[in-house]
Amino acid sequence: MTQPQFEMRLARDDADLIAAQKLRYDVFVRELGSDGALVDHAAGLERDAYDPFYDHLLLFDAARDGRPCVGVYRLLRGDRVGQPDGPDSFYSAAEYDLSPLEASGRNLLELGRSCLHKDYRGGMAMMHLWGGLSDYVEAHGIEILFGVASFHGTEVAPIREALSLLHHRHLAPPELRVRARDAAFQPMNLVPEDQINRPAAMRAVPSLIKAYLRLGGFVGEGAFVDHAFNTTDICLIMDVTQISKTHKSIYSSGRRI
Repeated sequence: MTQPQFEMRLARDDADLIAAQKLRYDVFVRELGSDGALVDHAAGLERDAYDPFYDHLLLFDAARDGRPCVGVYRLLRGDRVGQPDGPDSFYSAAEYDLSPLEASGRNLLELGRSCLHKDYRGGMAMMHLWGGLSDYVEAHGIEILFGVASFHGTEVAPIREALSLLHHRHLAPPELRVRARDAAFQPMNLVPEDQINRPAAMRAVPSLIKAYLRLGGFVGEGAFVDHAFNTTDICLIMDVTQISKTHKSIYSSGRRI
């Protein structure tokens, strides 16, 4: 593959949003078997009712024909929820009780629909996306990042040790501890900590979740089994003020978007 020439910015128009939705379709629907009420299979678009209200951070590769979108993040600031130009709630609120975060009085940012084109995984593309996210966080004075992240599939048995390890070692403090909704609540405390094969458990944790944990992220109480999207979701929470300078350099780029 030609050496990438990455360009990153927020979506500006419908064409940019469609580019993001096409990439999301390739990753979430074609690769992972997800679906949803507003997914457009004919056009190859993964979309939902929240898309018009969110900012969409896009990563392009200018070195490839057509300058394709190769990475996306979907972002919603807490100060937009309930406003005339914003949604009534966060996307995550359908899966988790977010009241501890909403009552904190701190500036919130919900992250979601993060994905990379398969040709760009394991390289610098994720670093560029994180750099853009860091710039956005700084520009808007964000204090708490959160959002659902997923294990592929809805069978809990293969990931019971991974879920248990997250529960025992990475549970959010009480003041930030969101809880999965009762309708699809899946306990994560499935295996006693001293019986977990930790190396195997960590191998089962998706790379994106592990990356947030390395930055000091926490998880909420319980997982949410999303049969429509073919995932088992956890809620990740990260207190930006607690990230050390060393760890912040992992995702800080010094650029502006």
